[in-house]
Amino acid sequence: MAFVQYLVFDGVLLPLPESYEVQMVDVEADSGGETEAGTTQRDVVRLGVVSIAVSFSVSPRWLKVLTGFKQREKISVGYFDTESLEMKEAEMFVEGYKAVLVKDTSFKGLWKVSFTLREF
Repeated sequence: MAFVQYLVFDGVLLPLPESYEVQMVDVEADSGGETEAGTTQRDVVRLGVVSIAVSFSVSPRWLKVLTGFKQREKISVGYFDTESLEMKEAEMFVEGYKAVLVKDTSFKGLWKVSFTLREF
């Protein structure tokens, strides 16, 4: 049985993540809010902006690859959409990159890497 491919960065198939959380947020204009009558008015500028929190347990080779993607201004990301259960494409950037040494080995360690992808 094959695993689902959750993330693809610029054509590079990433390893299976330990955690994968997709959040979709609506971007609202400052003009929205509560009216004098007490009703809520939403001026939505953009619907469903995707944010993906992800973590991996990786080898030093993958640590280097993921750190390289973190340095880029934007990445073409193929991601597994939890609404349609299909792959979708979006331009994203990496935010909150964190690499933690889990275990020191003779092969330069096992690393836990976590970050959030945000859609432009």
